Amino acid sequence: MNVLVIGNGAREHAIIYKLAQSSLCEKIYCAKGNAGTLKLATNVDISPLDFEAIVEFCKQNSIEFVVVGPEEPLANGIVDYLNDFGISAFGPTKKAAMLESSKSFCKNLCKKYAIPTAAYEVFDNFDKAFEYIKDAKYPLVIKADGLAAGKGVVIAHEGKEALMHLQDCFNNKKFGQAGNRVVIEEFLEGEELSYMVFCDGENFVPMLASQDHKRVFDGDLGPNTGGMGAYAKAPIVNEIEDDCKRIIKQTIYALESEGIDYRGVLYAGLMVVDKKPYVLEYNCRFGDPETQVVLPLLKSDLLDIMIKCTNSNLNDYKIAFENRFAVSVVLASKGYPVSSEKDKPIFGLDDVGDALVFHAGTYKKDGKIFTNGGRVLNIVALDADFRKAIKKAYEAVGKVNFDGMHFRRDIGKKALKYL
Repeated sequence: MNVLVIGNGAREHAIIYKLAQSSLCEKIYCAKGNAGTLKLATNVDISPLDFEAIVEFCKQNSIEFVVVGPEEPLANGIVDYLNDFGISAFGPTKKAAMLESSKSFCKNLCKKYAIPTAAYEVFDNFDKAFEYIKDAKYPLVIKADGLAAGKGVVIAHEGKEALMHLQDCFNNKKFGQAGNRVVIEEFLEGEELSYMVFCDGENFVPMLASQDHKRVFDGDLGPNTGGMGAYAKAPIVNEIEDDCKRIIKQTIYALESEGIDYRGVLYAGLMVVDKKPYVLEYNCRFGDPETQVVLPLLKSDLLDIMIKCTNSNLNDYKIAFENRFAVSVVLASKGYPVSSEKDKPIFGLDDVGDALVFHAGTYKKDGKIFTNGGRVLNIVALDADFRKAIKKAYEAVGKVNFDGMHFRRDIGKKALKYL
């Protein structure tokens, strides 16, 4: 069948990389794509938010299945829109996507159905939130309620930091409508874990657990980013996987009880405290950069799994992964995450050996590849030995260069203590 992938980042490149291996897939299109997706798909210049143009393209090109990568079109109801025109799409409906698009909805759901999460309060005006932080115990976490591209969350260590973020949300409108409401919650001290599953509304199949690196600098310092690297399988999950599965079961039950049929990828962002997982957030789609380390290890047919999820017949599907580790290092532009330079030529992409290169912010012009965003490339290495996978990833990173390039040098090091 012909497939259209929505999105233009490294996540979508990784999805296309795996879809291209499916025996069910004939031709792949990508809207809008990047210089990397060009190698495996036909890029089309359509905005992921232009639903009308997407439907028209699907009709004209006999698209039988659409895979939605980013959260924004999902939150805006692209799956509902496509289904209204008889087009199958992989991803949750607008109502189901509220699990990510509204942090207060997510937290309230957890509270109502006893899903482990941090204690919290919700505020929809500055004055009440300001009164709360005056007497709060620090550190605490303040989150813009809506979608903010991973940048609406601050860990405030004292009142001044908390006040600044509240002002950014309510007064400075830094996050637009996403900051009209905030969630303020207790800070959980532990280690983060990304736990993604395929879900068909009732049944689910776990993927390999992974770990993202959100902070821009080594040692988890500096501001939050969209993600500076990841690795899978994260060995921290070994002792707690039953608890992780229990959280997913609770979540699906909670959604069903609220009249929500959830199909697609359900991503639980967890904090592991004393060997017990707590929900930090849910995402309604593949994580980025987690997808770039999980899908290269997938042995099963990705398109087949997606179709089963969409048709609600995942049942007891047996998913298979390679018995190897994957490590991804994100190469970012100068200034990221505050700002980013663009239009810098990229060198060395053909010199990375057997490492995989997933493009995030790139474009091609006159046969050359240029930077086109904050996160530019994901360099991914696989090996049965985790330390070797890390070494191979950084050896490949050393072959690539563009002006202002920066990256973390400690991706995966947290896992070494478990091995």
